[in-house]
Amino acid sequence: MKPSLPPLNWLRAFEAAARHLSFTGAAGEMNMTQSAVSQQIKSLEAHLGRPLFHRRPKALELTETGMTYLPVVREAFRTLTRGTRSIIGGHANVVQVQSNLSYAVFFLAPRLKRFYERHPDVALNFVTDIWEPRDLREEPDVEIRFALSPPGGHKAIRLTEDRYYPVAAPDYDVTLETLTEVPLFDCANMYSNWASWAEEAGLNWPNPRVTYATTYTVTLELAEAGAGVAMAHDTVARGRIADGRLAVPFAQRFPMGEGYYLITGSRADQLPATKLFTDWLQWEHRQAAFTAVTDQTRAGA
Repeated sequence: MKPSLPPLNWLRAFEAAARHLSFTGAAGEMNMTQSAVSQQIKSLEAHLGRPLFHRRPKALELTETGMTYLPVVREAFRTLTRGTRSIIGGHANVVQVQSNLSYAVFFLAPRLKRFYERHPDVALNFVTDIWEPRDLREEPDVEIRFALSPPGGHKAIRLTEDRYYPVAAPDYDVTLETLTEVPLFDCANMYSNWASWAEEAGLNWPNPRVTYATTYTVTLELAEAGAGVAMAHDTVARGRIADGRLAVPFAQRFPMGEGYYLITGSRADQLPATKLFTDWLQWEHRQAAFTAVTDQTRAGA
């Protein structure tokens, strides 16, 4: 006799509880009571004949069975989502966009008004992870990924050729001689960082202490508040420099190895709204690059 499959709502409750490691968090997401989620998990555990969670005083913890079963359930949901989309075609005017938080805040958000003015019938849904996409997430229509090179197996277009350099509040008092004596901030896991900038600038760099954050959203806010000097690059800093919220205290700016890549999902070519968004995004980056070159020419003049 073949084993029967558990009800879909039990599996949804399990996946949500595993993601939040909380019945309360899962309940909020699913618009259910905490006790209802707990009961569905108990029913699923009884169906499987094994516990899926250790109930700790302050949090849940997946059992070995739970850790084994979770990727199976997630893949099943992804398959269902893709299969359903292939039949009904999704929402033609809704584009799922994924990027890191800094790109969304510093580049996309200030420009999106122009996109909506041109295409008022297109809706954009944003997901902003700090670094890489979580395995849980279904494939987005568009992803903007920050990397040294484009990921293999995807259609990717490089959007930026940035320079990187220190930034600070306009009235922040710092010189190359005093730089290592003031608080320094940087985004973690970067190749274009304080040490590489100092080396390219030919500075005597006694390995000063640097405070790291997982996103430029934190480090540039610290610099703007006058707390110290942050390493930055064009895409995240250009707008705040232009409006006077940040200043570039030194002339040394160097080409950045990392860049932002535009990656389109497998069904992107089938969706007119996705093409409208990607065409607009590439146009915005061309405009930003042109403005930067023009500003440099004027400064040189």
